[in-house]
Amino acid sequence: MAHYFTNENLESDEKIIHCIIKNINFTFITDNGVFSKNGLDFGTRTLLENLDLDSIGGDVLDFGCGYGPIGIFISKTKNILVDMIDINLRSIDLSKKNSEINKVKTNIFYSNIYENIDKKYDFIISNPPIRVGNDILYKILFDAKKYLKDNGQLWIVINKNQGAKTIMKNLEKEYIVELVTKNKGFYVIKAKINWQIDIVLLKLYIGCMYLFYKYNLC
Repeated sequence: MAHYFTNENLESDEKIIHCIIKNINFTFITDNGVFSKNGLDFGTRTLLENLDLDSIGGDVLDFGCGYGPIGIFISKTKNILVDMIDINLRSIDLSKKNSEINKVKTNIFYSNIYENIDKKYDFIISNPPIRVGNDILYKILFDAKKYLKDNGQLWIVINKNQGAKTIMKNLEKEYIVELVTKNKGFYVIKAKINWQIDIVLLKLYIGCMYLFYKYNLC
């Protein structure tokens, strides 16, 4: 079975879709083997319509870009360069085509999770691939901390039926989490790094190392 987060040799069947997001017209080419090929999905639309556009700027990463609606929307509305990554090669090709069609500034490249990321971002924005399983999903969400600037934000959309409440609760272990909105079961979630937790963990680590050395335990 083909998944949009893998690369399988599916027969191409490109189609053109049109959509309006916040009163702006967009045209996208979609294809077999990419997420929501028949039109903009409700979760992504909910995320885009509830982003705090006034605050978004600087360095922005669209994680798991698919055929490109998130990164292209942000670049179009904010007139900024947006980095966009995916593991699906067909998605990358479509995103490049769609960036040209919609006349936006993007930097689109392959990355398996964050392996090809070499900078930090003000915003990481994603409709994350739930079907990859919890191990990979939580690696995506928690490793985002390594690629966010000090005041950076992670924005995601998760369906209630796909564990949105549990994901929020788990994110609170390392982030300051805010439920931005709920819409027909979709949760738009904003997460910021909780430096207080990191400071506590650092102090615990220093304290443990002090005891080890003081009592020659290592």
